[in-house]
Amino acid sequence: MPGSGWGTSAAEFRWAVGIENTFVPHTRAGHRRLDEYELMDHYRLWRHDLDKAADLGISTIRYGIPWYKVNPRPGVFDWSWTDDVLEHLVVTRDLNPIIDLMHYGTPLWLDNHFLNASYPRRVAEYAARFAERYGSIVQCYTPLNEPAVTASFCGRDGRWPPYLSGDDGYVKILLALAEGINLTAEALRAIRPDTILVHVEDVGLEFASTPALTAVAVESQINRLLPLDLACGKVGPDHPRYSWLIEHGASDGQLQSIARTSPSWDVLGVNFYPWTNRRIVSRQEGRPRTVRDSPPSALADVLRMVHARYNLPLMVTETSSPGTHLERARWMRETLAAVRQVRADGLPVVGYTWFPMFTMIEWKYRWSRKGLEHHLLHLGLFDVPVHEGRMDREPTPLVEAFRQHLSDPACSIGEWPVPVPTELVA
Repeated sequence: MPGSGWGTSAAEFRWAVGIENTFVPHTRAGHRRLDEYELMDHYRLWRHDLDKAADLGISTIRYGIPWYKVNPRPGVFDWSWTDDVLEHLVVTRDLNPIIDLMHYGTPLWLDNHFLNASYPRRVAEYAARFAERYGSIVQCYTPLNEPAVTASFCGRDGRWPPYLSGDDGYVKILLALAEGINLTAEALRAIRPDTILVHVEDVGLEFASTPALTAVAVESQINRLLPLDLACGKVGPDHPRYSWLIEHGASDGQLQSIARTSPSWDVLGVNFYPWTNRRIVSRQEGRPRTVRDSPPSALADVLRMVHARYNLPLMVTETSSPGTHLERARWMRETLAAVRQVRADGLPVVGYTWFPMFTMIEWKYRWSRKGLEHHLLHLGLFDVPVHEGRMDREPTPLVEAFRQHLSDPACSIGEWPVPVPTELVA
């Protein structure tokens, strides 16, 4: 188990929130800048937002650093904003941050973005400079949030820089991300050996709607787990996608190096939303397609799958649902019931994160011509209606519901089961 209170008892369980921190600052024709801190006025309201988080009674917050702002030029770092933020977050409000070093976007000066030959070295340099400055108060890091989503948006679908498409593009981005993650983890632990690494991924179940589609679902599940397999050093010559990676541009030496240098993760973070699991169905013409199918209880199945495959402590690093306040409260209650269920079965689930804490701007804003008020995604404990330029964080009934769950953790998530010695079993 990771140290510093990351135990499995109800008292040590990590209750957390997160502030949406997607940073894609690059623009092009038809693509607007997407910086969630900027769009939700967090750069100005950060103290107010962090106070609201701390007042919930949580111990932990997932918090992102805008790499493109703190590293405005090669080798130049500006910590003027983060100094005040982290002082208030850690020292004044006694929150334990899990720092998102990379939440999608690269600096504006890094041409070709993730494809830049220096990207792995540059992102590790940024991590090292951050750890040198804040290592005395920050222990927990996520080197890169959701590699699967990053590789898909940047490499397969051409939505985000460097706008590649197809399988070749996906593999190029995925390998660059893996190399950057490995160097980042190495840099962090070189500065603070007791660094806690929390890997965060969009991982879910792919299942067939009919027996005839079982083989398709199996192949889809292998593809879905490939980024996590790569991050955990599980992609060797016997991996079912090894030859496919070679076919699309990887080399044996590159894959061996990634597997050999993959981090020893302390916690695997699972992000789970109503759209996480995918049911494979058939169209009338017989071609398979997917339907989003994730009832809150299905979180238990996802946690079981991830633990069975990787055998590491788990944390729910993101979960929430759109809908009415009543529907969001139900999602909270039932996903916590799923956590309680798997903990009772012996799975080491060490934390739960409601993410985001307040309204975010949906990503399609980047490609839209409409204003912010048309792209508010209400998932949080606090709603933010945009009205006459104001972005007040308005508490919803979920705030009190979340506090109630925190107030009785043994009831909400269950005490960790204590194994009974075999000699005492009749």
